[in-house]
Amino acid sequence: MGKRQAGFNPYRMNRDRERLEHIRDAVMRIKSYTASLTESDFLTDNMLQDAVLYQFSIIGEAIAHVSDDLLCKYDYPWYAVRSFRNYITHQYFGINLAKVWATVAINLPELETVLNRIIDSETFR
Repeated sequence: MGKRQAGFNPYRMNRDRERLEHIRDAVMRIKSYTASLTESDFLTDNMLQDAVLYQFSIIGEAIAHVSDDLLCKYDYPWYAVRSFRNYITHQYFGINLAKVWATVAINLPELETVLNRIIDSETFR
């Protein structure tokens, strides 16, 4: 049998792809939930808020399980994704929903672009 490359772990690569796809699915759900809505719509709809917050929790949890070796190859503030999940989870009683809406409107499209670039560029074995 041939030698494996140092640091290469095919199981890890498949798990990374799986987690990235979970994140992409969560991004797509948030986009579908909020399509054609205004900030005012979001701020007055508790069920919509819950759905969006849950998907952001999934994003943050999944990104915490993607290898740092992979993420560091792409210029993006990954710490912010993890921090946002922690904010939602631990500050559930005082979440600034306007901040959540701003994240949907401003940060989510960029995250989606980077995710697609990673999934399309990397060779997952």
